Amino acid sequence: MLTAAKSPSPEVEGLVRTDWTRAQIAALFDLPFDDLMYEAQTVHRRHHAAGQVQLCTLLSIKTGGCPEDCGYCSQSKSADSGVKATKLMDPRAVLQMAAQAKDNGSQRFCMGAAWRNPKDRDMPAIVEMVKGVRQMGMETCMTLGMLTPSQAAMLADAGLDYYNHNIDTSPERYDQVITTRTFAERLDTLEHVREAGINVCCGGIVGMGETREDRVGFVHALATLPRHPESVPVNALVPVRGTVLGDMLADTPLAKIDDIEFVRTVAVARITMPLSMVRLSAGRESMSEATQALCFMAGANSIFTGDKLLTAGNAGDSADAALMAKLGLRAMTGAEPMRVAAE
Repeated sequence: MLTAAKSPSPEVEGLVRTDWTRAQIAALFDLPFDDLMYEAQTVHRRHHAAGQVQLCTLLSIKTGGCPEDCGYCSQSKSADSGVKATKLMDPRAVLQMAAQAKDNGSQRFCMGAAWRNPKDRDMPAIVEMVKGVRQMGMETCMTLGMLTPSQAAMLADAGLDYYNHNIDTSPERYDQVITTRTFAERLDTLEHVREAGINVCCGGIVGMGETREDRVGFVHALATLPRHPESVPVNALVPVRGTVLGDMLADTPLAKIDDIEFVRTVAVARITMPLSMVRLSAGRESMSEATQALCFMAGANSIFTGDKLLTAGNAGDSADAALMAKLGLRAMTGAEPMRVAAE
């Protein structure tokens, strides 16, 4: 078994590693909890300002009616969740919401549409949203499903800072969660985003009834990409009745991930991807303050604020402000985001 003293360094000859093996990642998961937290916090402080958290806001700009069959998603056509399909929001309404988010302290504004992929006719409105939010001085992020190279180029020209496209789970378990697109198609979109020069936001969901081996595979898939995602959201499944996984977890509550295992996943993501922003994302509304505090100790340095994440509830601005004050955490303030060079 790996000990704290012999655990693999996150760097090789001063460079961030992308050659992690599954055995090495599994060994990190197996560390005694205090050793794992110590190493994660050490790595975090080497690369990030201690006690600073980036505040982000997520807005659903087109809700419901998605043709994908993601087993966790209430916006899928195949889900009986009661979520009604809407049209794409008017850019002016989106920019009004972005201004409110900025007033509430958010540094990054993320916009999500329930599409398999955007249609070319939608792109002018999307471009207008990106340009408008950037003019406010906020970082921009979009999640629109799969992209073509030309669509990625349009978003880059508009100034998009980040594109979110999660791998969701391990490659081996992927087709048990989603059958309407493949893991390889996820990677294709990430490649188009990289080639366009946009930062990548890519993570996934834990607590979907997966094993630790699946969580090892999930982190391994991200940590061995040619370039780590600049942003890695780690979500805890929010089980919604009417979705495949929501019904499964409601009927089999023991399948839900426990809090310590969730914190371990955050810590291993921090150690293996030391330069990435690790975002504590969906599921916070059901986490105790103690669990969230452990996640920050494990290296999470970004959260979504506000009362809603797409269609799921969220902790809310006032609750987040109170928790950050209790923990002595500070909201990150806005340096211009680093843009990646097109390859």
